[in-house]
Amino acid sequence: MKKALILLTIIFLTLQGAYAMDSTLTPKELAIIDLSAATARGDQPALAAALNRGFDAGLTLNEAKELVGQLYAYCGFPRALNAAAMLMKVAAERKPAEGRAPSPPPQGKAIDFGTANQTKLCGREVKGPLFDFHPQLDEYLKAHLFGDIFARDNVDWRTREIATIAALAARPETAPQMTSHIAVGKVNGVTDEQAQAIVARVQCPAEPEQLPSDWSAFPVGDLNTAYAKYFIGRSFLHKLTLEQVPAFAVTFEPGCRNNWHIHHADKGGGQMLICTAGEGFYQEWGKPAVRMKPGDTVNIPAGIKHWHGAAPDCWFQHLALEVPGEGGRTEWLEPVDDQAYTDAMK
Repeated sequence: MKKALILLTIIFLTLQGAYAMDSTLTPKELAIIDLSAATARGDQPALAAALNRGFDAGLTLNEAKELVGQLYAYCGFPRALNAAAMLMKVAAERKPAEGRAPSPPPQGKAIDFGTANQTKLCGREVKGPLFDFHPQLDEYLKAHLFGDIFARDNVDWRTREIATIAALAARPETAPQMTSHIAVGKVNGVTDEQAQAIVARVQCPAEPEQLPSDWSAFPVGDLNTAYAKYFIGRSFLHKLTLEQVPAFAVTFEPGCRNNWHIHHADKGGGQMLICTAGEGFYQEWGKPAVRMKPGDTVNIPAGIKHWHGAAPDCWFQHLALEVPGEGGRTEWLEPVDDQAYTDAMK
């Protein structure tokens, strides 16, 4: 998955503490992050799960409606309408608390109080050559987004910015807007650590169930406890078949990699890897590491010392196919230490 430089920078700088930083956000806020990212991606199953977590954490129906309504400005009407339909379905099943409705809008013209809202939100007057060139968009932002939408007071501005940052982080092409809204969030009470945690949660989730539902065509599988001693980090294993050519789907959390190892065989043997999701690396002893993206294939003859695993900022999944042979066995060797792993990224 291609990421904008700003996303890579934020995640690389905060990878070691990203999961801990989630503790600076409440369960309700974490659910808002997830529902915003799911709406931006058009991921209906993930949205349903996020809504259920949100209602469990105290999110009200009117707050959920408000956030979905706001997100149309960042994700477009089609995805917001789809999200509203899912919200209606989940709300009918869950019957969450209604919550407070917004107060009547301020007196006067939306362009006027919207401009005032925008200035207060951003901590400064917003102007520039882009808006001079395209004043129509400037008017829409001031009158509609910051007037009609941000004037609705049943969701505070800090929460709205949390939702906005999450939605923009879910779409790599909106990295510049995400950077701007991180700055706006800081003006409205979102700390640097919280902003980093929002991006890390969206781009580099801590748990496999937070991955987009269409992340891979293959299941993540169960925690790979049987081989955990040969891995740094967590891996997950799903058996596809043991007939003819044994095949497994192996999923690595960000930064996870297996030890150096060798597939031995008296005749034939070896292994084939096919990347199915995310990004990872494969490296043979004495050679540069090879980055793997979906569709990439690596053929590993018997007797070759190697390792493979996830990129530091991304979950990774590959199919592992055992090449038929005689006397096949795996020799597990030393771990890939942090320095060797870092060197592989160069």
